[in-house]
Amino acid sequence: MPERSRAEDRGGDVLAALNDQLANELYANHIYHAMQAYFLYHNLPGLAHWMEVQAAEEDTHARRIFDFIIERGWKVRIKAIPEPPHDWDTPTAAFQAAYDHEHSFTEIFHEMYRKAEAAGDIATRIFLQWFITEQVEEEAVASEALAKIKMVESSPAGMYMLDRELGQRPHQVAAQTPGL
Repeated sequence: MPERSRAEDRGGDVLAALNDQLANELYANHIYHAMQAYFLYHNLPGLAHWMEVQAAEEDTHARRIFDFIIERGWKVRIKAIPEPPHDWDTPTAAFQAAYDHEHSFTEIFHEMYRKAEAAGDIATRIFLQWFITEQVEEEAVASEALAKIKMVESSPAGMYMLDRELGQRPHQVAAQTPGL
């Protein structure tokens, strides 16, 4: 059994927060897949595609956190993932939930950064900076989609056009951080 590093001992709160966020990212992947299924069920393949892209991003984020914990010589804790919601009252409600979810992750990453700062863990602060920057983009993308869906929520023709537009969202491979 490998010896735990002193940084792991000093940064127990940081490691716990990273493992918690690993579970959060995997849960987010499930939520976005559930939203994808919801939109497919309601014959909105473009909105479903948008959620599929979100799910893939969350999976990438989980992998980054997993790899970082391993690189630090720390122990990854795979936690149980709760069942996500499966239904929303309207497409707008689903996108509102997606935006709210991204906003909550922004707050979590800010708190994790503060924990790393308090622990004097410079490496984790640098690692988390990528996520903090990513969350600015994530919130902006979700906010834009939510605003558009609110504009057309009472117009079937508008919803059809928005579905086509959001179906064009490209899958993007996140830029690699050093060492990943």
